[in-house]
Amino acid sequence: MKLFFFSAILSTAAAFAPSTNIAQRSALAQSFSSTALDAKYKKVFVAGGSKGVGRSCIDKLIEDGSEVVALVRSQEATDELSAIDGVTVVQGDAFDYKTVEGAIDGCDAAITTLGGSVGDDKFVDYTGNNNVIEAAGILGCTRVVLVTSVGCGDSKDAAPPNVFETLKDVLAAKTKAENVLIKYYTNMNWTIIRPGGLISEPMTGNAILTADKMGIGSIHREDVADLTVKALSASNTERKVFAAIDPSLSSAANADGKTFEAFELN
Repeated sequence: MKLFFFSAILSTAAAFAPSTNIAQRSALAQSFSSTALDAKYKKVFVAGGSKGVGRSCIDKLIEDGSEVVALVRSQEATDELSAIDGVTVVQGDAFDYKTVEGAIDGCDAAITTLGGSVGDDKFVDYTGNNNVIEAAGILGCTRVVLVTSVGCGDSKDAAPPNVFETLKDVLAAKTKAENVLIKYYTNMNWTIIRPGGLISEPMTGNAILTADKMGIGSIHREDVADLTVKALSASNTERKVFAAIDPSLSSAANADGKTFEAFELN
Protein backbone atom coordinates (compact mmCIF):
# COMPACT_ATOMS: atom_id res chain seq x y z
CA MET A 1 0.00 0.00 0.00
CA LYS A 2 1.03 3.65 0.41
CA LEU A 3 2.92 5.47 -2.29
CA PHE A 4 4.78 2.25 -3.17
CA PHE A 5 1.80 1.18 -5.25
CA PHE A 6 1.63 4.54 -6.96
CA SER A 7 5.29 4.41 -7.89
CA ALA A 8 4.93 0.91 -9.31
CA ILE A 9 2.41 2.24 -11.79
CA LEU A 10 4.50 5.31 -12.49
CA SER A 11 7.41 3.10 -13.46
CA THR A 12 5.35 1.95 -16.44
CA ALA A 13 4.53 5.49 -17.46
CA ALA A 14 7.49 6.86 -19.37
CA ALA A 15 6.45 10.46 -18.94
CA PHE A 16 7.41 10.37 -15.26
CA ALA A 17 10.65 8.45 -15.71
CA PRO A 18 13.80 10.49 -15.09
CA SER A 19 15.88 10.97 -18.20
CA THR A 20 19.54 10.03 -18.37
CA ASN A 21 20.69 13.67 -18.42
CA ILE A 22 20.67 15.33 -14.99
CA ALA A 23 19.78 19.00 -15.09
CA GLN A 24 21.52 20.93 -12.37
CA ARG A 25 19.28 23.67 -11.05
CA SER A 26 20.25 23.51 -7.41
CA ALA A 27 19.87 27.27 -6.99
CA LEU A 28 16.20 26.59 -6.38
CA ALA A 29 16.89 24.10 -3.58
CA GLN A 30 15.82 24.94 -0.06
CA SER A 31 18.98 25.49 1.91
CA PHE A 32 18.09 24.60 5.47
CA SER A 33 18.18 21.09 6.95
CA SER A 34 15.29 19.37 8.70
CA THR A 35 17.11 19.78 12.00
CA ALA A 36 16.97 23.56 11.64
CA LEU A 37 13.38 23.45 12.87
CA ASP A 38 12.66 22.38 16.44
CA ALA A 39 10.38 19.41 17.07
CA LYS A 40 7.32 21.62 17.30
CA TYR A 41 5.08 18.58 17.58
CA LYS A 42 6.02 16.14 20.29
CA LYS A 43 3.94 13.11 19.27
CA VAL A 44 3.20 12.56 15.60
CA PHE A 45 0.95 9.92 14.07
CA VAL A 46 2.17 8.43 10.77
CA ALA A 47 -0.09 6.40 8.48
CA GLY A 48 1.67 4.45 5.74
CA GLY A 49 4.94 4.14 7.62
CA SER A 50 6.00 0.62 6.69
CA LYS A 51 7.74 1.57 3.43
CA GLY A 52 8.66 4.42 1.12
CA VAL A 53 7.90 8.02 2.03
CA GLY A 54 6.11 7.17 5.25
CA ARG A 55 8.96 5.01 6.50
CA SER A 56 11.47 7.79 5.85
CA CYS A 57 9.17 10.26 7.62
CA ILE A 58 9.40 8.14 10.76
CA ASP A 59 13.21 8.23 10.70
CA LYS A 60 13.28 11.99 10.20
CA LEU A 61 10.72 12.66 12.92
CA ILE A 62 12.75 10.61 15.40
CA GLU A 63 15.91 12.49 14.37
CA ASP A 64 14.09 15.74 15.09
CA GLY A 65 13.09 14.62 18.58
CA SER A 66 9.43 13.73 18.07
CA GLU A 67 7.75 10.60 19.34
CA VAL A 68 5.99 8.63 16.61
CA VAL A 69 2.88 6.48 16.57
CA ALA A 70 2.90 4.37 13.40
CA LEU A 71 -0.09 2.50 12.02
CA VAL A 72 1.04 -0.48 9.91
CA ARG A 73 -0.61 -3.66 8.66
CA SER A 74 2.10 -6.30 8.48
CA GLN A 75 3.85 -8.17 11.25
CA GLU A 76 7.17 -7.57 9.51
CA ALA A 77 6.70 -3.78 9.66
CA THR A 78 5.49 -4.06 13.25
CA ASP A 79 8.61 -5.93 14.30
CA GLU A 80 10.94 -3.55 12.47
CA LEU A 81 9.44 -0.33 13.78
CA SER A 82 8.97 -1.64 17.33
CA ALA A 83 12.75 -1.92 17.57
CA ILE A 84 13.18 1.85 17.11
CA ASP A 85 13.33 3.96 20.26
CA GLY A 86 10.57 6.55 20.27
CA VAL A 87 8.22 4.64 17.97
CA THR A 88 4.95 3.13 19.19
CA VAL A 89 3.45 0.73 16.66
CA VAL A 90 -0.25 0.05 16.21
CA GLN A 91 -0.83 -2.97 13.99
CA GLY A 92 -4.09 -2.54 12.12
CA ASP A 93 -5.88 -1.51 8.97
CA ALA A 94 -6.41 2.10 7.91
CA PHE A 95 -9.75 1.05 6.43
CA ASP A 96 -10.99 0.54 10.00
CA TYR A 97 -11.95 3.90 11.48
CA LYS A 98 -11.85 2.82 15.12
CA THR A 99 -8.31 1.51 14.72
CA VAL A 100 -7.20 4.81 13.22
CA GLU A 101 -8.95 6.84 15.89
CA GLY A 102 -7.37 4.81 18.68
CA ALA A 103 -3.91 5.23 17.16
CA ILE A 104 -4.21 9.00 16.75
CA ASP A 105 -5.58 9.59 20.24
CA GLY A 106 -2.97 11.57 22.19
CA CYS A 107 -1.03 12.79 19.16
CA ASP A 108 -0.68 16.48 18.39
CA ALA A 109 0.02 16.09 14.66
CA ALA A 110 -0.55 13.56 11.89
CA ILE A 111 1.14 12.68 8.60
CA THR A 112 -0.54 10.35 6.14
CA THR A 113 1.14 8.93 3.03
CA LEU A 114 -1.48 6.22 2.45
CA GLY A 115 -2.10 5.08 -1.11
CA GLY A 116 -2.89 2.03 -3.20
CA SER A 117 -5.70 -0.27 -4.21
CA VAL A 118 -6.54 -3.48 -2.36
CA GLY A 119 -8.88 -4.75 -5.07
CA ASP A 120 -12.64 -4.55 -5.52
CA ASP A 121 -12.23 -0.85 -6.31
CA LYS A 122 -11.21 -0.13 -2.71
CA PHE A 123 -8.69 2.68 -2.51
CA VAL A 124 -7.03 3.54 0.77
CA ASP A 125 -6.12 6.79 -1.00
CA TYR A 126 -9.58 8.04 -0.06
CA THR A 127 -10.98 5.78 2.66
CA GLY A 128 -7.83 5.47 4.74
CA ASN A 129 -6.87 9.10 4.39
CA ASN A 130 -10.43 10.16 5.17
CA ASN A 131 -10.33 8.06 8.34
CA VAL A 132 -7.12 9.84 9.40
CA ILE A 133 -8.61 13.26 8.67
CA GLU A 134 -11.90 12.53 10.43
CA ALA A 135 -10.27 11.02 13.51
CA ALA A 136 -7.78 13.87 13.78
CA GLY A 137 -10.61 16.38 13.62
CA ILE A 138 -12.68 14.64 16.26
CA LEU A 139 -9.73 14.19 18.62
CA GLY A 140 -8.45 17.76 18.28
CA CYS A 141 -5.27 16.78 16.45
CA THR A 142 -5.41 19.88 14.32
CA ARG A 143 -2.12 19.65 12.40
CA VAL A 144 -2.37 17.28 9.43
CA VAL A 145 -0.03 16.79 6.47
CA LEU A 146 -1.53 14.80 3.61
CA VAL A 147 0.83 13.44 0.94
CA THR A 148 -0.96 12.79 -2.38
CA SER A 149 0.40 13.29 -5.92
CA VAL A 150 0.91 15.69 -8.76
CA GLY A 151 -2.19 15.29 -10.90
CA CYS A 152 -4.62 15.70 -8.03
CA GLY A 153 -7.09 18.56 -7.78
CA ASP A 154 -6.04 21.72 -9.57
CA SER A 155 -2.74 20.12 -10.64
CA LYS A 156 -4.50 17.80 -13.11
CA ASP A 157 -2.98 19.61 -16.09
CA ALA A 158 0.53 19.30 -14.66
CA ALA A 159 0.54 15.54 -15.17
CA PRO A 160 1.27 14.25 -18.68
CA PRO A 161 -2.02 13.08 -20.27
CA ASN A 162 -0.93 9.44 -20.59
CA VAL A 163 0.11 9.32 -16.94
CA PHE A 164 -3.12 10.94 -15.81
CA GLU A 165 -5.16 8.44 -17.82
CA THR A 166 -3.26 5.50 -16.33
CA LEU A 167 -3.66 6.77 -12.78
CA LYS A 168 -7.02 8.49 -13.02
CA ASP A 169 -8.80 6.27 -10.47
CA VAL A 170 -5.99 6.62 -7.93
CA LEU A 171 -5.77 10.38 -8.50
CA ALA A 172 -9.55 10.73 -8.17
CA ALA A 173 -9.45 8.96 -4.80
CA LYS A 174 -6.57 11.13 -3.59
CA THR A 175 -8.36 14.27 -4.81
CA LYS A 176 -11.47 13.27 -2.89
CA ALA A 177 -9.39 13.04 0.29
CA GLU A 178 -7.83 16.44 -0.42
CA ASN A 179 -11.27 17.98 -0.85
CA VAL A 180 -12.51 16.59 2.45
CA LEU A 181 -9.56 18.14 4.24
CA ILE A 182 -9.80 21.51 2.50
CA LYS A 183 -13.58 21.97 2.49
CA TYR A 184 -14.82 20.43 5.72
CA TYR A 185 -12.04 20.57 8.31
CA THR A 186 -11.79 24.33 8.61
CA ASN A 187 -10.47 24.07 12.18
CA MET A 188 -7.35 22.25 10.99
CA ASN A 189 -3.95 23.61 10.06
CA TRP A 190 -3.49 21.28 7.12
CA THR A 191 -0.85 21.02 4.42
CA ILE A 192 -1.09 19.00 1.21
CA ILE A 193 2.08 17.83 -0.53
CA ARG A 194 1.91 16.44 -4.08
CA PRO A 195 5.11 14.66 -5.12
CA GLY A 196 6.05 14.23 -8.75
CA GLY A 197 7.40 10.96 -10.15
CA LEU A 198 8.83 8.95 -7.25
CA ILE A 199 12.28 7.35 -7.32
CA SER A 200 13.79 4.98 -4.75
CA GLU A 201 17.28 6.45 -4.41
CA PRO A 202 19.18 8.21 -1.61
CA MET A 203 18.19 11.78 -0.81
CA THR A 204 19.77 14.48 -2.97
CA GLY A 205 18.94 17.37 -0.65
CA ASN A 206 18.02 19.50 -3.67
CA ALA A 207 14.26 18.92 -3.67
CA ILE A 208 11.84 21.80 -3.23
CA LEU A 209 8.24 22.58 -2.47
CA THR A 210 6.56 24.90 -4.93
CA ALA A 211 3.15 26.52 -4.77
CA ASP A 212 2.98 26.44 -8.57
CA LYS A 213 0.09 24.11 -9.43
CA MET A 214 1.86 23.22 -12.69
CA GLY A 215 4.95 22.02 -10.85
CA ILE A 216 6.12 18.70 -12.31
CA GLY A 217 9.23 16.57 -12.23
CA SER A 218 10.84 13.67 -10.41
CA ILE A 219 11.82 13.33 -6.76
CA HIS A 220 13.38 10.72 -4.50
CA ARG A 221 11.15 9.28 -1.80
CA GLU A 222 13.53 10.26 0.98
CA ASP A 223 13.47 13.86 -0.25
CA VAL A 224 9.66 13.84 -0.12
CA ALA A 225 9.86 12.68 3.49
CA ASP A 226 12.41 15.37 4.31
CA LEU A 227 10.18 18.09 2.87
CA THR A 228 7.12 16.63 4.59
CA VAL A 229 8.72 16.73 8.03
CA LYS A 230 10.06 20.24 7.40
CA ALA A 231 6.63 21.41 6.28
CA LEU A 232 5.02 19.91 9.36
CA SER A 233 6.80 22.38 11.63
CA ALA A 234 6.83 25.36 9.28
CA SER A 235 3.93 27.65 10.17
CA ASN A 236 3.86 29.27 6.74
CA THR A 237 2.81 25.98 5.10
CA GLU A 238 -0.49 25.82 6.92
CA ARG A 239 -3.59 25.66 4.67
CA LYS A 240 -1.46 25.47 1.54
CA VAL A 241 -0.97 22.97 -1.28
CA PHE A 242 2.46 22.25 -2.76
CA ALA A 243 4.10 20.17 -5.44
CA ALA A 244 7.30 18.41 -4.35
CA ILE A 245 9.94 18.08 -7.06
CA ASP A 246 13.70 17.98 -7.43
CA PRO A 247 15.07 20.55 -9.90
CA SER A 248 18.42 18.75 -9.95
CA LEU A 249 16.76 15.75 -11.60
CA SER A 250 15.75 15.84 -15.23
CA SER A 251 12.41 14.24 -16.09
CA ALA A 252 10.60 13.36 -19.29
CA ALA A 253 7.52 14.92 -17.70
CA ASN A 254 9.35 18.25 -17.78
CA ALA A 255 11.28 17.83 -21.00
CA ASP A 256 11.47 21.59 -21.54
CA GLY A 257 13.34 22.04 -18.28
CA LYS A 258 10.84 24.53 -16.89
CA THR A 259 11.85 25.90 -13.49
CA PHE A 260 9.48 26.48 -10.59
CA GLU A 261 9.82 28.92 -7.75
CA ALA A 262 10.84 27.28 -4.48
CA PHE A 263 8.67 28.02 -1.45
CA GLU A 264 10.81 29.15 1.47
CA LEU A 265 9.84 27.43 4.70
CA ASN A 266 9.93 29.32 7.97
